[in-house]
Parts: sequence; structure tokens; C-alpha cells
Amino acid sequence: MSNIVYKIPANSSKEEIKNILAEHPEIKFVSLMGIDMAGNDTDEKIPARVFIKDMDNFYSGRAVQTDGSSVVLTGIATLNNAKVDMPIDGSVNWFVDYNDEHIDAETGLPVGTLRIPAFLIHEGKRVDSRAVLSDTLEYVKKELLDIFGKTPAISGLSRLNGRKITDINFTSATELEFWVKTPLEEANIKEMSASQVMQEQYWERTHGVVRTALEKCVLELEKYDLQVEMGHKEVGGLKAQIDESGRMQHVCEQIEIDWKYADAMQAADNELLVRTLVREIFRREGLEVSFKAKPMIGLAGNGEHTHIGMTAVLDDGSAINLFSPDDSHKDFMSAIGYGAIMGLLKNYEVINPFVSATNDSLNRLKPGFEAPVCIVTSLGHTPEIPSRNRTILAGLIRDLNNPYATRFELRAPNPYTNTYLVLAASYSAVLDGVKIAVHHTTEELLGELSKKAGDDGFYLEKNRAYRSEEDVFEDYSDEERNRLFGTPPATVWENMESFALFPEKTSVITAGGAIREQIINAFKAGALLRWKTELISRIIPENRDVTRKAKEIVSSRMTDQDAYNWNKIAELKDYLAKDSIDRKSLFTLLTSALESGDYAAASGMQVEMYEKMEELKSLYDSYVKNMI
Repeated sequence: MSNIVYKIPANSSKEEIKNILAEHPEIKFVSLMGIDMAGNDTDEKIPARVFIKDMDNFYSGRAVQTDGSSVVLTGIATLNNAKVDMPIDGSVNWFVDYNDEHIDAETGLPVGTLRIPAFLIHEGKRVDSRAVLSDTLEYVKKELLDIFGKTPAISGLSRLNGRKITDINFTSATELEFWVKTPLEEANIKEMSASQVMQEQYWERTHGVVRTALEKCVLELEKYDLQVEMGHKEVGGLKAQIDESGRMQHVCEQIEIDWKYADAMQAADNELLVRTLVREIFRREGLEVSFKAKPMIGLAGNGEHTHIGMTAVLDDGSAINLFSPDDSHKDFMSAIGYGAIMGLLKNYEVINPFVSATNDSLNRLKPGFEAPVCIVTSLGHTPEIPSRNRTILAGLIRDLNNPYATRFELRAPNPYTNTYLVLAASYSAVLDGVKIAVHHTTEELLGELSKKAGDDGFYLEKNRAYRSEEDVFEDYSDEERNRLFGTPPATVWENMESFALFPEKTSVITAGGAIREQIINAFKAGALLRWKTELISRIIPENRDVTRKAKEIVSSRMTDQDAYNWNKIAELKDYLAKDSIDRKSLFTLLTSALESGDYAAASGMQVEMYEKMEELKSLYDSYVKNMI
């Protein structure tokens, strides 16, 4: 199958595209990939002949329309105004998705679908996630070029003449963590938790079907020219068992795959391709894959660290990393780098809603699992020795021998985070910090970023600290973390409220006009609808089942401790799930608050429900263990 084509390069001409499709009749379909506010990608099967015949109309958006009420464009495309046009985007790579389970009789090759990234247009306006990122980057680029033109000399970048900059490249990369397991099997949480603590799995050798599937993923992604860096086991998992026929069973492991960076839009598109291929390849090996942020409470979640960088292209064609300083042994970063990280941190409260928009994502962001819970960065103890602090939100990545490697790693996103919106909001915040930073020296900027809570600053907030080289989980109490770095939102409702609570920060990410009020409202409404629905239809029923299964054990050897434990358990069960005429249970009150739209009250009750459920599980575990 060496003659199979896996991608059509960005900016290919219409004639080149027609020739490729004519030479590859195994590509039977095209599919337009628009991205809604939740990060979902559209998919359809359009015969390739139709695309070839009407190609001009596909580029203009006249060829394909969708029912916008069927995707997450909440409050934009409604049932009585649902028409959405889908013009295609020729500025990025187009990938061919092959169905190995459907072989074309004429060519003997798998049937392929050309996946074409597209935009979504409603009432003449682009309303999709890809458009938000595209328009944001154009605005940020224009503003940066204007800044550099007016401020040619920038601290830590003496080698750069701002007036010679012709273009700005926004580079990004993501990575993918996921859990893989045998279908329909329940995970042994306690055993895997012990294995995780004892570090029995991290970067261990893969075996059997997991090894086969991982190797197939790496090889397949290479065919798409994603330049995979590695695939390996992550922290979680158990050693699988082998049945009498030699097949592996009871598989439950965590895997990570990393690939090379790209420009921001292409990086976000690449991520969707990787997720699709990984799921399909593992499925064909008889395994289930979960990209949920926290598939199993009590075990490590799935992260998707998002890397952010910027380079300037000069009039002679050379490129300079705008975050790297002239002397990496003297400075951590250039003034642009300092401005970027300060802008990201100062405005993170209104970036966070795009990062963590589900119950699942917030379940992952808990102390103890290397998931960031507070707004703080780490640079390293000295510029001469780059370091990695895995407990902070956004870290500086450096290589003293490679100035192009300098970038920031945002550690909070997960595989279902909408990368397009996160990058758009992040680069908007970066611009805000750069506007201030170009007027200061790197020494002044280091002092600003390193200031203590309570100290005045010229950009960052007075009562907050923004840098720590300590272990944020171990070296600070909960009270200290919240006081120094801000209290993290506990629920989706709390997170979405940040847009209203921090209007001056919201104005930063909306300045370019792409993340406008309409987009924020659509994203927020969709997130809250999913939050409400999941609580009512899944989380509360699941917790009710757990509560119901906590039953009294009859034994001839009961002690006073057993009686005490059961009385506490019974009280908790009643409080959580048992209604009376005079008093409603927490589950009933929470459901009523959600259904009536009292989201503030529901948010508080959700937090209380989680606390009470953990108390119930702990008490019942102690109760059962004491029975002999």
C-alpha cells in the first residue's frame, strides 16, 4: 500500500487536488470538518466526484450546509434559524482517513475519506472554534508587528531589529494521554492506586495487544508526517493477565503519545487526527480507549499539556524565537517571554473556562496527581540550570543549546479541552502582557514575576504571587495556596462565572473581536447545559446506586465500633438519598436546583455531594474491613 496518499499539503492548488484525487480512486469520499464550541468535529460522506465537480462552491461555502442546531452553537444556530454554511480551509493540511475494514474492490485498497477542515458561517459570521483561533492569531500578529515597529529595541533581544520583522509564527504542540482497557471490565481502583504510588507502571515495557496497538499508532502517525517523538506507558495501570489460549485479559493501562509541534491552527487539527486514529487502532485490537480527563476517581487522569511559542520571521528569511534571550546563561527569557507568561497568568481566570468546561475536567484538577490547581509558574532556580516543576500551571521549557526550544507548557488541559479556543484565549492574554513588557528590562520583569503577595507591581495583581520553585502540593497548605495563587473553581458553574466576575480580563481576550460576547455566551451555555444534564442523568444516579449498595452487615460478632460506624453510614445515606415529608435529601435538592435554573445553589450542593460521597465511601470501607 505504498502508493496510498495520506495527506494533501496546505495551500495546494485546486488543480493539484483534482490530480491527486484522480490518481487515487481509493479516496471515495470527502468530509468537511467544522469545529463547534465544544470542540466536536463534523463528519459526513460526500462522494469525491461531487467535490471535484463543485470544488469552487466548496471553497465559497455554497456547496455544503449543515443544521446548526445539531452541533454545539448554543444560542447562535437555533431550531428556527439553523442554517450554517461550511466553506473549506485550504491553508492547512488535509488528511485522508482510511477504513481498513472496507476494501475497495477495484483498487484492492482501503476506502479513504479526505477530511477537509472547514469553517462554520451563520448569518454571515464565522461562528466556529477554528475561525475563532484563525481570526485571533491575525489580530495578535497585527498588534505585535505594530509593537515591534514602534519598539525596535527590546530587552533581552538585542539581536532583533523589530522593524525587520515581516511575520510572526505562532507555534504550538499538544500531547495525548489515554487509558486503554479490555471492554466491559471494571477497574480495580485500589490495586491500581497502589501500583501508581509504587511507580510500577511509568515508562514500563508494553506487552501483547497493547504493545501491538501502540506500535501501530506510532507507525500510522508517521505516515501522516506528524513526526512522532515517542509513545510510552504513563503512571497508571496494572499488569495484564493471560488466559488459557494465550490472549491478554484484564488490560487496564495508561498510555501517552507525543508528536512534533506545528503552527497553532495545524497543531489543533493534528490533535483531532491523532485522537481518531488512536481510538480506531486500539478498537481493531479489541481494546477500549478513554480520553476522559478523569476516567477513574482515585487514579491519575489524562492530561494534554499544551505548548505555546512564538517566532519572528525577518526580512532575510531567518527566524528568531521571541521568548529566548540573547544570553540563556544570564536571563531566563527575553522581555517578550516574560510578558507572555505574565499575560497568561494574570488573565488565566478567563482562559480557564475554555480549559476545564466539564465535571470530568475539574475532577482531574485535584492536589496529589501532578495536575495543576493554582495559577503559578516556575522558571528554575537559576538561568544556567533549566528545571521542570510538575506542580505548577504553566512552566518554562528551555534548552540552553537550542534557543528555538524555549516555550511555555500549559499543564491544565485534557484530551477533550477545546484546543482552538484555549490557544485563542492564551495568545490574546500573551499579547496583553507583551504590551507592557516591551517597556521594561528583563531584570525588572523578573522582579515583577517573582514578587511576593502584598507587594506592589506595575502589571501583576498586588495580593497575589505568580512564581514558585517549590512543590506547590507539598510545601503549601490549602489555605496558603488559595491565598497566594487564588482559589480554583470547584464546579463548571463557578468556572463559567469567571467571565462575569473578571470583566477587565474578559476584555483582554475579547479585544480582537474573535472571542466576542456571542462566542462566549454560546460556549458558556453549551457547557452549563452539559454540566446540568450530566449531573441529573449520570452523576446523581450513579451516586444513588453507590449509596444504595452500602448495606448493613449482619454478624454474630458485632462490636460497638461496628454499631457506631453503621449509625454514621445510615445517617449519611438518609441525608444524601432519603426524602421525607418534612425534609428533602441532598440528591433531590440538587436536582431541583438544577431543573429550576438556580445554578449558584446547585454548584454549592454539588461540592457538598462530592464531600459527603467520599465520607460515605471511606466510612463503609472501614465498616466492611472490620467484619470477620
